[in-house]
Amino acid sequence: MNEEAAESELPPYAERVLDVTEGIPAGRVMTYGDVAEYLGEGGPRQVGRVMALYGGAVPWWRVIRSDGRLLPGHELRALEQYRVEGTPLREVAGQHMPRVDLRRARWDGRADRGGATGA
Repeated sequence: MNEEAAESELPPYAERVLDVTEGIPAGRVMTYGDVAEYLGEGGPRQVGRVMALYGGAVPWWRVIRSDGRLLPGHELRALEQYRVEGTPLREVAGQHMPRVDLRRARWDGRADRGGATGA
């Protein structure tokens, strides 16, 4: 299969991952594993692969590593989005970049997407 065909036909699993990503409210995040668990299929690596290949058109910064570190190579772009959206961040001693505060920012997919978070 050539690249053009691959780009024009979104695999069903990729479509489901991107749908979940689009549903994550501003200021909230899910880990790669959270997305896989929410879907009931795949795993963190499969979700990461989908995001790497197809995630540019969705709020990719809302799907993160389980340690809260910002996506390597995209830290500044992600940090800008987190600040605009009010995503809870935490400073880490000895690190120049903050991490997402997963205790406060994590979204389980069940809360009202338009409502207050109560955090």
